[in-house]
Amino acid sequence: MRSIISIQARACVHSTVRGKYRGSCAVLRWSSTEARQWSTPLAKQLSEAITATGPIPLAAFMRMCLTSDLGGYYMSKKDGRDPFGQKGDFITSPEISQIFGELIGIWFVAEWMAQGRKSKGVELVEIGPGRGTLMDDMLRTIRNFKPMASSIEAVYMVEASPSLREAQKQLLCGDAPMTETSVGHQSISKYANLPIIWTENIRFVPSDQDKSPFIVAHEFFDALPIHAFQSISPSDSAQETIQTPTGEHKLTPETAKRQLKSPQWREMVVSPTPPGATHADLHTPKPLQSSIAPPEFQLTLSKSATPHSLYLPEISPRYRALKFLPDSLIEISPESHAYAQEFARRIGGSKEAPKKEPSGAAIILDYGPSDTIPTNSLRGIREHKRVSPLYSPGLVDLSADVDFTALAEAALGASPGVEVHGPVEQGQFLLSMGIKERAEMLMMGLKEEEKRKGVEGAWKRLVDRGGSGMGKVYKAMAILPESGGRRRPVGFGGDVEG
Repeated sequence: MRSIISIQARACVHSTVRGKYRGSCAVLRWSSTEARQWSTPLAKQLSEAITATGPIPLAAFMRMCLTSDLGGYYMSKKDGRDPFGQKGDFITSPEISQIFGELIGIWFVAEWMAQGRKSKGVELVEIGPGRGTLMDDMLRTIRNFKPMASSIEAVYMVEASPSLREAQKQLLCGDAPMTETSVGHQSISKYANLPIIWTENIRFVPSDQDKSPFIVAHEFFDALPIHAFQSISPSDSAQETIQTPTGEHKLTPETAKRQLKSPQWREMVVSPTPPGATHADLHTPKPLQSSIAPPEFQLTLSKSATPHSLYLPEISPRYRALKFLPDSLIEISPESHAYAQEFARRIGGSKEAPKKEPSGAAIILDYGPSDTIPTNSLRGIREHKRVSPLYSPGLVDLSADVDFTALAEAALGASPGVEVHGPVEQGQFLLSMGIKERAEMLMMGLKEEEKRKGVEGAWKRLVDRGGSGMGKVYKAMAILPESGGRRRPVGFGGDVEG
């Protein structure tokens, strides 16, 4: 399926190079006195903000759609809506089979053993915990390994959504009361009376020298905002100013002159569509036209440089190499880089604050290419169907492919005390962790044929490598203490040690 970014970008690029906007690429405005019915309150708020300040980066649009207090996708409890599961918009691996979470728990036990079986200071941290299903299965598994279970000081759930936090509390803690703390909220796990602490940002999780953080991020990075850029040919005239949220500012003479000599990056930005626009006007991909109205927003190519286009594509040689290929498209997620850096510093310390004894581990499970830069990957999902990501802000789940190579670069650049393994395909990871053998054990204890078929179908779905199967599309990557190449973790070509 062709991406909406690709189609709309290529419809814009030729007129942009000539310095003009035409047709659907124009930043269209209309009188504030005109009445327009918006699909959601968030759509109206976005339109008013853009009309006042001009088109916004795709990253800003994604952030608002997913986490705005005014009906953001993950923030709303309207009509009891739950984005997860068969009745929601999508289903994740932990919801498909309990074995997924059990194996992640075993992976952490194996890492804890390989690192010397620390008796205290262990933290379990989940970023973007969904309904809490993954952590529930992990804790149920880890409690069977009593030495590790007793070493865990607390479980931290990094969650910004009040409604999801409540769902996680009910699953993990049952009727135990939840109290407010200086960093968020706290309750007690139904497993081993462990404290479960909720916080909105990982920076509130303690990171002392004696802490060993074991961090899991499952389908978290794909929901972080992306910036999208396209390369264009050198301009006929130098751009002398740049528009920022604080107004118009002059570029340095050196920056302005560079635009005359070499190709430039231009950022994809979001603006409202004109009232009455059709799918044809907006170049909506045909598979996304059948069941929805035309999107209320459109992607256009900025006619001039933006602060992000001058900086972000220059941070890596991977991006710079594509600048000279006309019409190259790239996606960059600065927030993803920041999280990978934070994981690495907590495990291995930093140059400024070295960790005497690096410890802990992070495992990232998500979808995206193994070694290429994501392009055209923005997608919208509603009720398990692909829809335009620019449709009904707040009601559609937005996601984009994860750039695993960028995460590895960010982690290694942030800490001299870590190493990165993977990414490997999810199917390979789970099979090496013993998913088939665990499923067979579960099936032996089931008398009903229908339940046995359910278990079998679930684990095979997780490792399916055909076409767009989960075992192929999803990847696993690990950040560990630097070992000088002496060992590989289990699931990534290594064996259980310690």
